[in-house]
Amino acid sequence: MWYVIMGFDHPESLDKRKAARPAHLARLQALQSEGRIRLAGPFPAIDSTEPGPAGFRGSLIVAEFESLDAARAWADADPYVEAGVYARVDVQPFIQVMP
Repeated sequence: MWYVIMGFDHPESLDKRKAARPAHLARLQALQSEGRIRLAGPFPAIDSTEPGPAGFRGSLIVAEFESLDAARAWADADPYVEAGVYARVDVQPFIQVMP
């Protein structure tokens, strides 16, 4: 089943995000190579594809897991969690209707 993982950044966590980004992306690339990722990306803090020092408000991942518990365990082990980027992470089942 598909699951939505939404991470919400702590204020002023841009430097931590930048430092943890390579490890975070490596985990996403592993899901992608297994064909288990639908989409992923950050929420810019301003209306720009290049937010610069304004940074980000969080991230969205839609990926396939065996269960809600497996999705939560994967999200809890994210480098952004370990680095203190995320203040909160929500994980929910998702049913894609479109496209």
